[in-house]
Amino acid sequence: MTPVTVESGHVFATVDDTTLGLDLYRAPQTDAPLVLYVHGGGWRSGDKADSGTERLAPLASYRLVPGATFPDQVHDLKGAVRWLRAHGPSLGVRTDWLGIWGASAGAYLGTLLALTPGDDEFEGTVGGNREQSSDVQAVVHWFGQSDLLVSGSRSNVEARLLPFAFEAGLLGVSSMAEAADRARDLSLLARVSPQAPPFLIAHGDRDHVVAPSESEALHHALSRAGADTQFMLLGGAGHEGLEFARPATLAMTAAWLRAKLASPTTS
Repeated sequence: MTPVTVESGHVFATVDDTTLGLDLYRAPQTDAPLVLYVHGGGWRSGDKADSGTERLAPLASYRLVPGATFPDQVHDLKGAVRWLRAHGPSLGVRTDWLGIWGASAGAYLGTLLALTPGDDEFEGTVGGNREQSSDVQAVVHWFGQSDLLVSGSRSNVEARLLPFAFEAGLLGVSSMAEAADRARDLSLLARVSPQAPPFLIAHGDRDHVVAPSESEALHHALSRAGADTQFMLLGGAGHEGLEFARPATLAMTAAWLRAKLASPTTS
């Protein structure tokens, strides 16, 4: 089998002194769909190379807390999508239908991108290419938050076990109580609609960083809205558990993406 090739160092934008780049993982199949992978790390750590060898998908870089303030991160991702569409022909990739796949904090950002098409607050101008659409046509949401206020409301014991107040850090506050109204406004559950793209949601039943109920709530909200959604609960899996890297899990995810992103002109 022809191996996957990796092209590193594609720069899609420069914001102040920060260079934003992505790596392109080329599948051997010429008709493979394009999927933007968004790494996790609590919005304050991580790198575009994270899980690259395990998940073999296009990887995007975004600015991290505390150097960035929300919604900079979503602006960065939408800029990446627009850049990919603008450069699709020269890169030799098909961008008519494009997916986004996020893990943990990246799942929240990718889903917010998917649920805010044409919203000026989240579109931004990162990288230009404003004539291009930042819409996506399929979403893989792995063990991410869906309601910042709920996921960020932890007991004193839980707060001591987790090294950072992830959700509060994203919003630039020390506690969620300081930004409760903003957190409610940014709940993914309030932004679902019948027009939402198809979702594949997966979570581990032993996740003690982001509760499985976060993914379940997103799945139920999408279902009630009449959107196309599928939910998978992985038995025995914790946050970023090895179960997510199993060949069967990745094969199912890849098959779902290929089916949902089949070219509308050939499907």
